[in-house]
Amino acid sequence: MRTIGNVLWFVLVGWWLALAYLAAGVVACLLVVTLPFGIASFRLAGYSLWPFGRTIAHDRYAGVPSVIGNVLWVVLFGWWLALAHVAAGIAMIVTIVGIPFGLASFKLAVAALVPLGARIAPVDALRYGYAEPRPLAHR
Repeated sequence: MRTIGNVLWFVLVGWWLALAYLAAGVVACLLVVTLPFGIASFRLAGYSLWPFGRTIAHDRYAGVPSVIGNVLWVVLFGWWLALAHVAAGIAMIVTIVGIPFGLASFKLAVAALVPLGARIAPVDALRYGYAEPRPLAHR
């Protein structure tokens, strides 16, 4: 079912949302200071292409730099990427068949707002606990 959902997602909205992330990533990579934003944008582009079967794992130990980076991200890139996800989610949730896709788009809208300090992990990895972030002392 994940593959079918991912293929339908890609055809309906995945390709143009990924293009939006790629455009934000290219713009962010123009300056050395915003390079982490570009890397996060490219990571989210892959996630927006194929979202089913993966989820966001937030790192509790990311710290203050990721919080500051997420605030800058929202101001520079995040708000319009999240707005694109919300618009796509509303358009898909209007139909009964599109409800799972709309919910996935809303989940991606949250990821579009706070990408730093988070990583994409398979759903099974979180279920069995081997994708949980650990403190630096245990790495």
